[in-house]
Amino acid sequence: MAAPTAPPRLIAQNRKARHDYFIDEEVEAGIVLTGTEVKAIREGKVSIGEAFAAEHNGELWLQGAHIQEYGHASRFNHDPLRARKMLLKKREIAKLLGRVKTKGVTIIPLSLYFNDKGRAKIKLGLARGKSNVDKRHSIKERDWKRDKARIMSHDVKGR
Repeated sequence: MAAPTAPPRLIAQNRKARHDYFIDEEVEAGIVLTGTEVKAIREGKVSIGEAFAAEHNGELWLQGAHIQEYGHASRFNHDPLRARKMLLKKREIAKLLGRVKTKGVTIIPLSLYFNDKGRAKIKLGLARGKSNVDKRHSIKERDWKRDKARIMSHDVKGR
């Protein structure tokens, strides 16, 4: 019998991504970090709201992610907005870049977390932009689901 694995420890989430984009596919990637970046991430001092993935020399790089400087690092600290290399297999990179060449598709980070082995992982999404009509429709649908759940729970309690 295998030992149960711990759920991934969520550090940062791009909540606005699902509002602004249709997420077609999700991919998990590793990320190359320095020691002070890992310590700052463990403290939760990271923001991926403005981040995106870009291709450079056949590799994927995370741009725009803000990891605050680690307070106890003195002069050995990192640059908060530096580009960070993402670790994917060549086949996965080729597949993602092939999809990005399609009009209106981009790669955005959805969440940053530590897996059960303590490694920092980033969940990437292949995203297509939503129009304002689509955003309003999503809000309306979400509100209806919430109201429906409220009505159903009230009916169950009322009986």
